[in-house]
Amino acid sequence: MGRGKIEIKRIENTTNRQVTFCKRRNGLLKKAYELSVLCDAEVALIVFSTRGRLYEYANNSVKGTIDRYKKACTDTSNSGTVSEANSQYYQQEASKLLQQIAQLQNSNRNLMGESLSTMSPRELRQLEGKLEKGINKIRAKKNELLYAEIEYMQKREMELQNDNMYLRNKISENERAQQHMNMLPSATATEYEAMPPFDSRSFLQANLVDPNHHYSHQQQTALQLGFV
Repeated sequence: MGRGKIEIKRIENTTNRQVTFCKRRNGLLKKAYELSVLCDAEVALIVFSTRGRLYEYANNSVKGTIDRYKKACTDTSNSGTVSEANSQYYQQEASKLLQQIAQLQNSNRNLMGESLSTMSPRELRQLEGKLEKGINKIRAKKNELLYAEIEYMQKREMELQNDNMYLRNKISENERAQQHMNMLPSATATEYEAMPPFDSRSFLQANLVDPNHHYSHQQQTALQLGFV
C-alpha cells in the first residue's frame, strides 16, 4: 500500500515532532547538496531547530552567499539590475583571486631569494624558518631515497654473486665431466694393449703338449706338417 497524504500542520506530540524534524532536516540538506552538484548552483541553507540549534549547508560559504543575496536585493537605482549586481560580484571575486595570485607569486620569489628588500626582519626570520623546514624535509627524502638505492644495489650485488658462484660451479662440473670423458678412452686402449696377442700356433702347441689329449697318428702328422 502506498503512503497516505499527511496533513501539513504543526505536530502536537513532542517526540513525533522531533523525529519528523530530524528526518526532514536530513532530507533537506541532502536535496540542497544534490541541487548544488547537479545544477552547479550556489546554495546556502540555514535551519534553526525549536531548541535554537543551528544547521547549515553551503557549497561556497554561507556568508558569501548572503552577501551576494544582499547585493542582488539592493535598490535598483543604486546597484542597477540583478545582472549588474552579479557582474559586480564576479568582478570583486576576480579581484580577490588576482590578489591571491600576486601574493603567491611574491611568496615564490621570496623563497627563491628575490624581492627581499621590502621584507621586515620578522618576515625574514619567518622565511628563514620555512626554508629550513623545507631543506630538512628535502634532505630527509633524499636520504630515504639513497638508503633505498643502496639497499637495492646490495641486493643486486648479492644476486650477482650468487649467479657468479652458480656459473663457476657449473663450469667446474663441466670440466670434471670433460676430464672424466677424456680418461675413459686412454684407459681402454691401455688395457687392450696389455693383453697378449692371439696366436693360433701357440694355441695348437698348447694342445699338442697336453698329455691328456690323444690324437691319432694322422692328426699328429697333419699338425706337424702345419709347422714346417
